[in-house]
Amino acid sequence: MLHAFLLSFGVIFVAELGDKSQLMALAFATRYKTVPVLIAITLATGIVHLFSVALGGAIGTALPTKLISIIGAIAFVGFGIWTLRGDELTEEDKESTKVSSKHIIMAVGTVFFLAELGDKTMLATVTLATTEGLVGTWAGSTVGMVVADGLAIAVGKALGDRLQAKTVRIASSIAFFVFAAVMFADALR
Repeated sequence: MLHAFLLSFGVIFVAELGDKSQLMALAFATRYKTVPVLIAITLATGIVHLFSVALGGAIGTALPTKLISIIGAIAFVGFGIWTLRGDELTEEDKESTKVSSKHIIMAVGTVFFLAELGDKTMLATVTLATTEGLVGTWAGSTVGMVVADGLAIAVGKALGDRLQAKTVRIASSIAFFVFAAVMFADALR
C-alpha cells in the first residue's frame, strides 16, 4: 500500500504541475480564503479519484499485466506531450470564480469536479490503479493533487508574475517521460 501511495503521489503531483485545475486553484485562492478552496479541491479530487481507482481496478483485472504496463507507458508519454503543450485558463474559467462567498466550497468543488473529469490526472490515476493497490493509489493520487494545488496557491501568492509556467511544464513533462521509461522497462522484464 505504501508503494502505491508514494508512486501515485509522485505521478499525480507531477501531473498537476501546470495543469488547468492548478491554475484554477490559484485563481480561486486569489479571490477567496485558502482553506475553503483547499477543502473543496480535496473533496472534489477525492471523489473523482475514487471513481478513477474503481475504473482502473476493473480494467486491471481484465487485462494482462504486461499489456497494462505497455499501455500505461504509452499513456505517460502522451501525458508528457500534453503537459508540454500546456493548459491555459479560458475567459469562461476565469469567470467561474465569480460566485457568492457563502457557497465557496460548493462552487469550487463543483468546478473542480467537472474540470477533473477526463483530465490527465484522472487518466493517470486510472492507469496506476490497473497495477497498484487501489487504496494506496486513491490516497496517494488525492494527496498528490491537493499538495500540488496547495503549493501552486502558496508559490503563486509569493512569486506572482515571476513564476514561469513554461519552466514548470518542461520539468513536469520530463518527469512523465521518465515514468514512461520505467513502465516500459518493467514491461520488458
